[in-house]
Amino acid sequence: MKENTVYLVGAGPGDFGLFTVKSVELVKKADILIYDNLVNRRILDYCSSDCEQIYVGKQSSNHAMKQEDINKLLVKKGKEFKSVVRLKGGDPYIFGRGGEEAIELRENNVNFEVINGISSAYSVPTCAGIPVTQRGVAASVSFITGHEDPTKNKSDINWESLSFATQTLVFLMGVKNLPNIVEQLTKYGRKKTTPVAIIQKGTYPTQKTVVGTLETIIEIANKNNIKPPSIIVVGDVVNYREKVNWFEKRPLFGKSIIVTRAREQASKVVLELEDLGANVIEMPVIKIAQISDYSTLDDEIENIKKYNWIIFTSVNGVIHFFKRLNEIKLDTRHLANSKICAIGTATNDELKKYGLVADLIPKRFISDEIAKQLKEDNEIEEKSFLLPRADIAPDNLPETLRQNGASIVSDIPVYKTIEDDTVNNSEYSEILEKISYDLVTFTSSSTVKNFAKILDKLNIKISDEIKCAAIGPVTEKTAKELGFNVVFTAKEHTISGLVNSTQDFFK
Repeated sequence: MKENTVYLVGAGPGDFGLFTVKSVELVKKADILIYDNLVNRRILDYCSSDCEQIYVGKQSSNHAMKQEDINKLLVKKGKEFKSVVRLKGGDPYIFGRGGEEAIELRENNVNFEVINGISSAYSVPTCAGIPVTQRGVAASVSFITGHEDPTKNKSDINWESLSFATQTLVFLMGVKNLPNIVEQLTKYGRKKTTPVAIIQKGTYPTQKTVVGTLETIIEIANKNNIKPPSIIVVGDVVNYREKVNWFEKRPLFGKSIIVTRAREQASKVVLELEDLGANVIEMPVIKIAQISDYSTLDDEIENIKKYNWIIFTSVNGVIHFFKRLNEIKLDTRHLANSKICAIGTATNDELKKYGLVADLIPKRFISDEIAKQLKEDNEIEEKSFLLPRADIAPDNLPETLRQNGASIVSDIPVYKTIEDDTVNNSEYSEILEKISYDLVTFTSSSTVKNFAKILDKLNIKISDEIKCAAIGPVTEKTAKELGFNVVFTAKEHTISGLVNSTQDFFK
């Protein structure tokens, strides 16, 4: 059996996707997670519900905990718990003070392992279109701290040797010391015309890059209000930015988009938008919850053979219906006598997980189209229907089925949609008050209504300045009724369709 271990884990440069597979597994199993300021907070979602999380981040002139105290904390927790993950920005051994922590653990007989992370030293320049080495231009690169220990009387950097030691110089955490860096490099012979780039918030969708020379970069950085965390690259490789810059050329780069969905369901739309370069602000405005009484649903499942059709109008309807089916010790064989309808491809994909393929998917992914196609196929009159849906689902579909001669229409709640009020805090209020975003996406009428409630609580008026996108016509109608400016509705009423339409809009 493995003894208690402290894992010194590199969290990467910031991009959530650049967190290593091994690190994910360690975070999932951690008893304690001790993390830094520059760690992407989405990584914390991998923690188990009973994992204790301790923030020890250090910012300029604002340290949550001194390094000496962090070292002592690691020793203490390492002796108490089986798995302690110390999560550090970038790589633990590249200006991450991981060596100090490892020495402290070894001296106190605490077992440890070091898990490398992708360092910002090379990944951030990559995302700015700058290869730190390039055949014929730069055969060598140096990584230098731009922020030395302020208590030292003398710099550990040999500026005279460093100035020409390698063709490319990369300074980490050096923005505040930019004047000194420029002074020392030019003092020891680097030409004032040497290209320089500064990349702020590298690998994030909010990345900002400025380019100049040793002679002009200070003025350019001040003019563009460049702040930490930033990386400075010095050398002719900076000139390649114009040719190979890809990260900032993505179609939605620089666009801030609010995603309003249930917290547990936002991942797909978030990942697709981020892949296109968008800065996504996740704002969970609804929660998907279990219904309090399953007796009616259980009765319908027990007597499901009486239904000719089961109509699923959402992915959630599928998930919660089959969850209950399994809880009462039944499976898909129990549905053999019924045909299945799915409102769209996403709902059908969810059905496939249970070994089912829908008999009917409407051409347009809206409930009115379901009734239209069933009527055209003579599949309504004298037919019986079960609709496992949300408790607040609109009643137009069941009413249309009844009006067209259906013998039985059972509209049964299988899950609840409730307001998520966790977003009513200062983190979001400033974004919403200043309308510091380019678009709000709505994926259902409930997301529209609850977003409107949040604005009302913050005393923010709905106006044309708030540009919105709707996943379909029903959602669009709700948004317009509440006064939102719907600038487009997805051509295909799916998450991917919403993302594609967003890309088209910003073209």
